[in-house]
Amino acid sequence: MLNQPFTSIITSGEITVADFLICSAAALLLGLLIAVASALVGRKSKSVSITLTVIPFIVAVIIMIVNGNIGVGIGVAGAFSLIRYRSNPGTASDILVLFISMTAGIVIGVGYIWLAVIFTVIAVAAYVLISLCGLGGERRGLRELKITIPEGLNYPHIFDDIFEKYTKGSELIRVRTTNLGSMYQLTYHVTIKDLDLEKEMIDDIRCRNGNLDIICGPLPMESDAERL
Repeated sequence: MLNQPFTSIITSGEITVADFLICSAAALLLGLLIAVASALVGRKSKSVSITLTVIPFIVAVIIMIVNGNIGVGIGVAGAFSLIRYRSNPGTASDILVLFISMTAGIVIGVGYIWLAVIFTVIAVAAYVLISLCGLGGERRGLRELKITIPEGLNYPHIFDDIFEKYTKGSELIRVRTTNLGSMYQLTYHVTIKDLDLEKEMIDDIRCRNGNLDIICGPLPMESDAERL
């Protein structure tokens, strides 16, 4: 029945050894495909690649076990709901890849091998193509700017004239004290008009803040997760 994409290989209520082996092999292969695609788009750690490879297999086995048994399915779902993840928050892209892996495992778990293959190939291809073409990429000139100033300076409007000269827009995101409260660190999100003038903007800020620390760079990756 493997030549029929929308027909399950599990034709009876019981799962045979052959069904289990076929579903397990398909889940691991599709998981490996997802892990390779994820690594091509962005640098992933070894642990992430292993996780993406094994997740479809684990989900498929769970689905095969609870197939047709609503009570057991609810119990398993309740057990998973008790898991508390303590890892650092990932980006929207990481969450997407995780959902692709889980969906592939679910489809394989109910026996639709070729449907899982078709879904995974289409989803991975779309993920890779959109990532590589830069659709929805970060706007040119968008920067996170961290400026340290002495505690005696009145910070709310101290750099307004500089930002008006060099940026299309600026927003004060965060203020925190540093150096035992003797200084402030201001965090801005700015869109620079001309990146060639970035050094001149920093030089003007240095003259204003007494040549204290200034950090200017792209927005951190965690901002994707925080926006969800």
